[in-house]
Amino acid sequence: MANFTSGPKIPRVHQSDSDAVLEQQIQHMLVAVEHELRRAPAGINELGLIKSLQQPPWQLIGEVRFNEPENLYPVHFLLFHVLYRLRDQLAETGEILVISPLNIRLSVADVVGGLGMPDSLDSLRQFYLDLSQYRLPEDAIQRMMDDFWTGRQGIAPEHSETLAAAESLGFDGMPESFPEVKKRFRRAVMQSHPDRGGDTETIQRLNHAFSVLKTHFRLIS
Repeated sequence: MANFTSGPKIPRVHQSDSDAVLEQQIQHMLVAVEHELRRAPAGINELGLIKSLQQPPWQLIGEVRFNEPENLYPVHFLLFHVLYRLRDQLAETGEILVISPLNIRLSVADVVGGLGMPDSLDSLRQFYLDLSQYRLPEDAIQRMMDDFWTGRQGIAPEHSETLAAAESLGFDGMPESFPEVKKRFRRAVMQSHPDRGGDTETIQRLNHAFSVLKTHFRLIS
């Protein structure tokens, strides 16, 4: 792989900004994301991939405040835009890119060609490849994130951020109440504490999952 010179951290690009700048950023991320995925044959979750892109040699992403949708959305969208573009590119060589917030990984297809779902059925692919969605106003971002976390907009439950968060805390499906979430979260944090052999990245992943589920139950209450 060619040497990589890190580009600027992901900006909040507005309509007046140059599309060429955004495309350059995407090209940098395509190189970095493919590199990181090939270093992790078992896969990597979205949070882990974001952290990798924040660190040297890439340094493509600045600070991400996961509890602020207007801050999280452009990073999440651009990362998944890159993942779907990369998936299309790799399909031509017989590789499959599995895209899920909990596990993003490469695998080899048994048969080259005919991979993935048709565009008419793959609504997530259509959404993330449409760069106009990157420039949503803040109120539209909030509505979109609320819909995403509550499983609306026709997104299958197994692909929702809410269910992915529940699985991160050890649930087999969606918990029935927020008190259940708090109990499971506290237990998971205690078990993952550094004094018990845990690590900071695991704690961050649990905090993110708890934040997603907290928002979910706030919206449906």
